[in-house]
Amino acid sequence: MSANIHPSAPSTPTPDTRHLEKSLRNKQSLFSFAMSAVVGILTLLALVPLFSVVLMLFYRGGKSLSFALFYELPPGPMQEGGGFGNAILGTVIMVGIAAAIAVPMGVLAALFLAETAPDSRLAKTVRFCGKVLTGFPSILAGVFAYGAVVLLTGGFSAVAGGVALSILMLPTVMLTAEEALRMVPRKMKEAAIGMGATDFQCVWMVLLPTSLPGILTGVMLAVARAAGETAPLLFTALFSNYWISAGGNVELMQPTASLAVLIYNFSGVPFQNQVELAWAAALVLVLLVLTANLIGQAISRRRID
Repeated sequence: MSANIHPSAPSTPTPDTRHLEKSLRNKQSLFSFAMSAVVGILTLLALVPLFSVVLMLFYRGGKSLSFALFYELPPGPMQEGGGFGNAILGTVIMVGIAAAIAVPMGVLAALFLAETAPDSRLAKTVRFCGKVLTGFPSILAGVFAYGAVVLLTGGFSAVAGGVALSILMLPTVMLTAEEALRMVPRKMKEAAIGMGATDFQCVWMVLLPTSLPGILTGVMLAVARAAGETAPLLFTALFSNYWISAGGNVELMQPTASLAVLIYNFSGVPFQNQVELAWAAALVLVLLVLTANLIGQAISRRRID
């Protein structure tokens, strides 16, 4: 009886990987480690001013922060207490007016750029102008609104402030919405057209709902920028020590208070109470802008997921 003899499989030599191991004795590894350390140190140094400002705001503004600040009116030069409730309301109203103007126009312009004629000369011109407007000095928007609204209506108003802020919001909304519309898979639109949907139905029921998270991200980023602007409101809404609403009616065609202008007015006065109020208003404004940015980031992350 013969035994079955199987030849043993040839052994595979173990590769020598010692040359792949990182060592600071290697010039390339040492250079990479040094550059990583330099980048880390520079990043920490760049964050120092940011965290310094935030910590100063929480330290100086947090001391004066109270619930009464949100419903009382600004105090006079020699008065104690007071608040900035009218400035919060004025900021919300003017940003709301700006959003009501900029969001529809921005989304419609984005639809034209992404779907109607994306490669036309007009679309390229509009896209270029939108990119230029993203770096547009905010004070020029205030000067334009001053000449176009304030001089025509005969006075400073919340409407003029909203128009100025809408100029700053429009390019952000338009460019972000265009990018969101371009990210919608082409097969979804082709499937809708194949099922007999018209162009309007395809846009209203497929493109806009699918790209809505991206559009909302751009809207929230634009709102965050508009809420912190000061120069346009100095030319358009000015300031007021009174509520914009009287007897339940909102009077939009009168000077309107805002948080940014209140900080500007009170930060340079020699009265300690108003200076402390400016610090508290700055903290509230930063928290509002930070909240808007976090909401935009959350919506954007949800879209990616």
